[in-house]
Amino acid sequence: MKDLTPIQKIERSIHKKFRREIWRKFVAGVQQYGLITEGDKIAVCVSGGKDSMLMAKLMQQLHRHSEIPFELIFLVMNPGYNEINFQKVVANAAFLEIPIQVFDSNIFDVVTKTDRSPCYLCARMRRGFLYSAAQKLGCNKIALGHHMSDVVETTLMSMLFGAQFKTMLPKLNSKNFPGMQLIRPMYCIEENAILAWKRYNSLSFIQCACPLAENCNIYDASGGTSARQTVKALLSQLKKDNKDVEKSVFQSLQMINLETVIGYKLNGVEYFTSSPASN
Repeated sequence: MKDLTPIQKIERSIHKKFRREIWRKFVAGVQQYGLITEGDKIAVCVSGGKDSMLMAKLMQQLHRHSEIPFELIFLVMNPGYNEINFQKVVANAAFLEIPIQVFDSNIFDVVTKTDRSPCYLCARMRRGFLYSAAQKLGCNKIALGHHMSDVVETTLMSMLFGAQFKTMLPKLNSKNFPGMQLIRPMYCIEENAILAWKRYNSLSFIQCACPLAENCNIYDASGGTSARQTVKALLSQLKKDNKDVEKSVFQSLQMINLETVIGYKLNGVEYFTSSPASN
């Protein structure tokens, strides 16, 4: 077998070394949730971190081998990265042969001037800018790099800190951008597999370029531990006794029995089950 180039080795690792943990789960998620259909033009949103960079390679590989015709645009938004972080994003994209299109926004300037939920504001603004840019490019979908671990953590956060049962969905229609849809192609992939892929290929990506804190997501604006980091620590502790705890939570999201819940909400209407009869 001829010598492979660095990028060929990285692409090969997706299909060979990490076929079960990454490629099969990626394809299964796309198929199970109907994330890609014929004629789609998808903006793959690349932030520069490990998740979005792997998603870009997965989507690129799927595009090469899929029998379903669809288009891809690899979209990078610069929300105000410092020059070192921005150049690292550009350099990694070039090394991984991801043909990115870059546009600028002023998100970091805005969020650094607010004291109320800057992370929430940043996330909302990022999504709005991405939808808008993708729509102008003729796309009907944007793809984000959230994975199974994000889904599980978000679910537990909503229960423990928000007194509600909510999670990230594999796809959803935009309310503010008619005709646009958000998809999460890495929905079934665990973060540990992504980290293993990164280490195996000796890759280095930006962590978090948030200007509010040196260690993004570890501390909230008031200096305390963030809800997400608290949940991550909880899951890490639980994994010591049950390594598949994340999978258990993820599976429970897809096996909800409405006959065994106290109440639920559908289309804005609340429903409550009747009190059980006394024995």
